[in-house]
Formats: sequence, C-alpha cells, structure tokens
Amino acid sequence: MAYVYVVRNPSYNDLSLCAWDNILYKGTNVVYETKFGLDLGVIVGPAPVSRQPYRKGSCDVDVIDFSSSDNDCSSCSSCCVSGEPVKVEVKGDVDYIDHLATPQEMKRYEENSRKEEAALRVCREKVIKNKLNMKLVTAHFLLAENKVIFFFTAEERVDFRDLVKDLVQVFKMRIELRQIGVRDESRLLGGLSVCGRDYCCHCINTQMDPVTIKMAKEQNLSLNSMKISGSCGRLLCCLAYEYDYYMEEKAGCPQEGTRLRLGRDLWKVVEVNILSRKLTLEANEGRTMFLPFEDVYYDDETSQWHVSQDFIEDFLE
Repeated sequence: MAYVYVVRNPSYNDLSLCAWDNILYKGTNVVYETKFGLDLGVIVGPAPVSRQPYRKGSCDVDVIDFSSSDNDCSSCSSCCVSGEPVKVEVKGDVDYIDHLATPQEMKRYEENSRKEEAALRVCREKVIKNKLNMKLVTAHFLLAENKVIFFFTAEERVDFRDLVKDLVQVFKMRIELRQIGVRDESRLLGGLSVCGRDYCCHCINTQMDPVTIKMAKEQNLSLNSMKISGSCGRLLCCLAYEYDYYMEEKAGCPQEGTRLRLGRDLWKVVEVNILSRKLTLEANEGRTMFLPFEDVYYDDETSQWHVSQDFIEDFLE
C-alpha cells in the first residue's frame, strides 16, 4: 500500500503516476524514474483513485482541475477535486519516487537549465556541419544522470550517428537524440492558441489522442483548415473535448436527411444545431423553418420520427 501521485516533469511536460510511502503536497519537488532516467518532477496532486483507473499519459477531469502551472498552493488544504491522498494498492503503470529533491539537486537543475540553450546552439552548429535535414526543438540535461537529450523534428528518418559522435566529443557525456512529431513540438514549447490561452497539449493534455475531421463536421464547424488547425498544422485538440456530448445529443434527435410530416407536406432535416437545440427543416419549395428538439419524438412502433401534435396545430393555424 502506498500513496499515488500525479507527477509532472517541468522539462518536457510529461505526466506520470508515482507512488510514495508518505503524504506529499502540491508543488513538492521529487526525483523519480522517467523513461529517460532519473529526473526532477513536481507533485501535481493526488491521483484520482475514486474514478476509473488513471491511464498513464492521460488527463481525466480530476487531473485537469488541478494540473495548471500555478504553484502558489504549496500545501494541500483539500481544495483539489481529489482531496487528500489515499493509500491504495499499487499496480500497473505506476513508478516509485526515488527520493525528495535536495537543495543541491535543485541548484544543479537550475544550472542545467541555463546550460540547455547553449547546448542547443552547439548541436545546431553540428547539424549544419553534418548537413542533416532536421529541426532541433529543445535540449534537456537529466538531473541524476550524466546524459543530455536533444528533441528534434524531421520529415524523414535521419542518420545521426556522426552527429552523436561529434556531440560526445563536446559534452563528454551520454547523448540521446529523440525524434518527435509536430504536435509533440507544440506540447514541449507551448504558446498561445487562437483562443488566447496556452496550447491544450502543453497545459492539460499529455497524450496526443487522434483528432479527426469528422469531429469538426459533427459540431457543424467550418471545415476551413486555417480555422480548425493549431500552430502545429494539425487539427485543434479542443475539437475532441465536446465531441462525445454532441454525439450523445444527436442520438436523441432526427439525423440530417430525415423527413418529417407537417400537415400535407414533408420537410427534410438539413441541420441539427445542438447549441440552440433546434432542427432546421426545408420543404421542396425551398421554404425553411426551425423546429425545437422538444417538439419531435421517436415512435418505437413505427420506427419513425414525428412532430408533436401541439406544434402541428400551431403551425397549421
């Protein structure tokens, strides 16, 4: 049994589940095992154990509520959705915190952070020297290991063996070059989106779930690529946030193309507006009208949609 926490790596914006034997508070600096090795992490809060099992690399509602970069709250006063941490049986994709970060390690982390920009400049020079078609994104020195990681993007696979040899001669430590996608680049660097807030992938999303054009269509959004794409050139992450709600609501009303009888005329559903909760109907003569959701119902016996009698009477008057 142990307490399980959500730990954020401030260097490459990754969330992990980590266990510890004692109670820790939001903002506590720890050293934990990452996929790259031992590194510095910050306690985001207790893991949401009361809901469905937390999927590593994802954020559910509980985590989003207290996953901002605001570290003003240095002690837990049960204001988080999850409240106080609870001891649970540790299983699955849960790592263990190695130890609490010491003042010396925090000083080393700050020194490493200052060296990363210089390391990036050196690496860029070596990339140009080796004539490699790659774009360097960021560099990171691991806290507890003699290792530096360079993140880069490239359209094709890159043979960087000679580059690694050059970098080893300069830094005298282990070198790792990791290719990432354009969405991961935005997640690492952050920035302001069209809504005026930080990129979702940088502040709340750690798993790059697929976003499809169907999600935009179902929400009646303009399919202009400039309006529904982020700075990374991919579809906006936020298109997926309300998609499930739209699908649930649309399941309870006629779909586009359905024909409804009003008096002697058949009207075709040409648009389903979830926000206004109205259907747009069109007659053969080109006439259009709006029909509220509450004035339409599904008849199980005939397996058809019908308009309420009250609406029909008002319409025919």
